[in-house]
Amino acid sequence: MEKERSVDRLARYIIILGAIALVAVTCYYFSSVLAYILLAFVVSLIGQPVLHLLRRIKIKGKPAPDAVLSIITLVIIFALLFLLVIQVVPVVTNIVGEASSMNAQDSSGHYNLLDEVNGWIIQVLPWVGEDFDGVQLLIQKISEVLDLSNISGILGSVASAVAGIAVGLFSVIFISFFFIKDDTLFGRIIGALVPDAIEERVKKTILDIERLLSRYFVGLIIEILGVVVLNGLGLWLIARVGFNYAFGIAFIAGLLNIIPYVGPLIGEVIGVVLCVILKYGAGIGLGVNIWLFALIVLCIMLATQLVDAFIYQPLIYSTSIKASPLEIFVVLLIAGHIGGVVGMLIAIPTYTVIRVIASRFFYDFKPVKRLIPNVENENTDTLI
Repeated sequence: MEKERSVDRLARYIIILGAIALVAVTCYYFSSVLAYILLAFVVSLIGQPVLHLLRRIKIKGKPAPDAVLSIITLVIIFALLFLLVIQVVPVVTNIVGEASSMNAQDSSGHYNLLDEVNGWIIQVLPWVGEDFDGVQLLIQKISEVLDLSNISGILGSVASAVAGIAVGLFSVIFISFFFIKDDTLFGRIIGALVPDAIEERVKKTILDIERLLSRYFVGLIIEILGVVVLNGLGLWLIARVGFNYAFGIAFIAGLLNIIPYVGPLIGEVIGVVLCVILKYGAGIGLGVNIWLFALIVLCIMLATQLVDAFIYQPLIYSTSIKASPLEIFVVLLIAGHIGGVVGMLIAIPTYTVIRVIASRFFYDFKPVKRLIPNVENENTDTLI
């Protein structure tokens, strides 16, 4: 009898492992489809608050159908993305143009610099020979890379990439529409894949995850806008780089701010470099010497970063994912060590999911009780 139970238990474990392996293989082969679904889920999390606001608008005492409101929500989201692109791209293009004109004006100085570098290479590496010409070698290598025979392949790759982006964008928009229209759809899909005994608990877990992640992503957007406004006003009113340039550079810094810890530093460096190019190439900016101007720009962006670190981020993390700053810091360190920048980008949403699942299914474990209080106090009676 005991032997039969052991065999049954072993068979059950084998079936479970086989199911896990099958799911893993399926996710691997359909990773692009899974990515579209996850991106659509994120878009729906951002769109849900917009949909709830639109539902308050009533025509003849009735709100518009959810299908219409979902379309309006998607239009609002992607219109904002389009406005972001048309705000940033012209600024970058103009700054590149200023840098190019600056290079053309100072070409003789650059050639002298290249000659000095070439002489230094010959002196340090005498085996290259007296006839070594670094400029010609560089031109030769660039010509090999840009060989005309490769143009057809490059054009084919570009066309394939554009087609892939178009298909992906359409897929994300299409799936997002249904996720926004029915905010319980994702939970029902996951619930259909789990045993009946835990289906209700899984659905409640998905609702908790959606609620917290929606707060997080909306808070992240508010944080980005806050950084953009502070940097933009500072660069416009103090550094005097012009309204369009100021807010274009601020948008770039705000987007990079999404990357924890590293992103703000990169944004500050890029912001200072772009402002210096404008000052040196086009004479746009405060009427001080170049070093003082760079210092002023850096101080503006550092002040914004301090406001972000001590005001924006604590509010977002405490109200959205209900985690302490120390928790977040440790999670980001681990994620950065494992997955680099990408790991840091997905660390907080992933940790939020883990926290909710642990609070729902593993609340009897002492570490979970100590580290994770109730994610939602009103759900205490359903926690294990």
